[in-house]
Amino acid sequence: MTRKERYDFVLDYFQEHAPDAETELVYDNPYQLLVAVILSAQCTDKRVNMTTPAIFQQYPDIDALSHATFDELFPLIRSISYPNNKTKHLIGMANMVKDDFAGEIPMTVEELIKLPGVGRKTANVITSVIDQQPNMAVDTHVFRVSKRIGLVTQKATTPLAVEKELIRHIPSELIHKAHHWLILHGRYICVARAPKCPECGLQQACLFFQKSYN
Repeated sequence: MTRKERYDFVLDYFQEHAPDAETELVYDNPYQLLVAVILSAQCTDKRVNMTTPAIFQQYPDIDALSHATFDELFPLIRSISYPNNKTKHLIGMANMVKDDFAGEIPMTVEELIKLPGVGRKTANVITSVIDQQPNMAVDTHVFRVSKRIGLVTQKATTPLAVEKELIRHIPSELIHKAHHWLILHGRYICVARAPKCPECGLQQACLFFQKSYN
């Protein structure tokens, strides 16, 4: 199977079996998604979704969050990983959005990565989910799954290298969906330990399956 055939097979499979895949973070607007994604770094979406309702109730928008103090916000984030840094990041992010972007969440990767707590992965999530821009956020799931299947080469040893290879081979109109397909596949099927290969629909295209079961 050529790489193009592998991509075609994988994309066709997901379009048929998961056409409406989306983020599992719960949000109502760009502000809420940005807060949730910042909190989700090295933390489960489930834990984030348990934490954000109280934050959004007390700080319903950027302006409210910009006026938060560390001592006020920290207790709401205590159960999240790295709560000290994330508390500082959220307050700093809100102040920069208010001061530098007129209170509106920017929608370019270049602008978003200027915000405290926002790296390239977070910026790619925001722009692809909110604006359906052809940006690919590479987290541990995307990195693992794309390498196992054989969508990217072994030379792609960094998230940025994996991102560039995926974007090069996935049609631009599908990139924002492919991000979710790969994440969810890695979260529930192609898990880090003991991947569930026998129940995976990508066996025919997957290099890992072929090496492990043939």
